[in-house]
Amino acid sequence: MHHRHQPASSAMPAAMPVVRGLAFVIIAATAWGTAGAAAALLFDSSGLGPVALTFWRTAGGLALLLALRPLRRRPAAAPAPAARRHTAEPLGRRVLRIAVMGAGLTVFQTAYFAGVRHTGLAVATVVTLGAGPVLIALGARLWMGERLGRGGALAVAGALAGLLVLVLGGAGQDSTVRPAGVAWALLSAVGYSAVTLYTRRLGRAGRSVDPYRTTVSSFAVCAVLLLPLALLEGLLPGTAGLGRTLVLLVYLAAVPTALGYALYFAGLAAVRAATASVIALIEPVTAAVIAVLLLGERLTAPTLAGTAVLLAAVTALALAEARSGAGVSREVVRGRAVRLRAVGRDEGAVHHGDREDPAPVRE
Repeated sequence: MHHRHQPASSAMPAAMPVVRGLAFVIIAATAWGTAGAAAALLFDSSGLGPVALTFWRTAGGLALLLALRPLRRRPAAAPAPAARRHTAEPLGRRVLRIAVMGAGLTVFQTAYFAGVRHTGLAVATVVTLGAGPVLIALGARLWMGERLGRGGALAVAGALAGLLVLVLGGAGQDSTVRPAGVAWALLSAVGYSAVTLYTRRLGRAGRSVDPYRTTVSSFAVCAVLLLPLALLEGLLPGTAGLGRTLVLLVYLAAVPTALGYALYFAGLAAVRAATASVIALIEPVTAAVIAVLLLGERLTAPTLAGTAVLLAAVTALALAEARSGAGVSREVVRGRAVRLRAVGRDEGAVHHGDREDPAPVRE
């Protein structure tokens, strides 16, 4: 790419190439897929439970994200129209937003690790990330009146069918599917969906949030909420295999947390949010491959069939959003054009004029 010299007063930072942005998002999604594997290994050897493990992940990830903050690159922002300019967010609203986001992250992450512990990495990840978009679609329809559309309705029905096949067809003695683990994974999906819908509602009200700052504040709230519970569960790992435990804890905080989020936010400067939501489906696939090849989990034929149907339906839901123009459609209401977000996974914000409300928390 050729650079032209510009006067200092009008110089703008060079935009990130789309290929690099795609690579960053792909690496981030792959890294997120390894978080549950690290948790599964820690459950086997460290003596830590889901609450303590989530505390160490969020506390360590928070420290690393704050350390990386000086290196964070922000795209140049176009001047906002006068009609969209607003004063600073009132303190009460800011406290409420941070509390809701932090509580949602706490439920999402802790319940996910509990699901991994009870029903295995593959099933917990597929159920959490498969049920999440479905709950978001239904919640957006019921809570905010967003249109689902024929394609969205078919995708939701397919995802529910796949989930039923996965749970009912795999509930045998030789299967890794356990009702308690599935219940924890569904609770995790509820936490993720609640945060996503709340973020979307803020966006519709014109109260956009910065995904990096929101993630940092959510991690802080999560760590504070979990500390007393982690002390009751057992905050410190056992001494047996302590070196291996520390390596896994550092990996969990550094790679799928700090590095994953840093690359994801950087990539969203060049990748449309709807595209990122499709790429993010690498995460459950990565987790399933690791579970089978490295952790020795056995997936029965009904479990595999249900997983395939569920992931296919979620992919269709994400692709429907991408085809709708980065998740945004238009409808005339009372004589004026109004932007309506298509139902799907809102994962981030990119180019000006193609901005969606980001879901700030992930695996």
